Amino acid sequence: MSLWNRKSWLFCGSDRGGQRAAILYSLIVTAKMNGLDPQVWLADVLARIAGHPTQRIDELLPWNWRAGAAPARAA
Repeated sequence: MSLWNRKSWLFCGSDRGGQRAAILYSLIVTAKMNGLDPQVWLADVLARIAGHPTQRIDELLPWNWRAGAAPARAA
């Protein structure tokens, strides 16, 4: 991380804002490390998560995610 990036984290607004920024940064980096476009992955997960079965939430993690995979109906 460059010096500029480290200094920019000083201006998150609050501790909670800094924590949220760190979470988002972690999600983005994890998606990149798994060969995904973070914007595509995150947009798809946010669109699907409300109707996704909680017992299969691991399918939405970057290392298990498949684009456009429709969640199966819970029986």
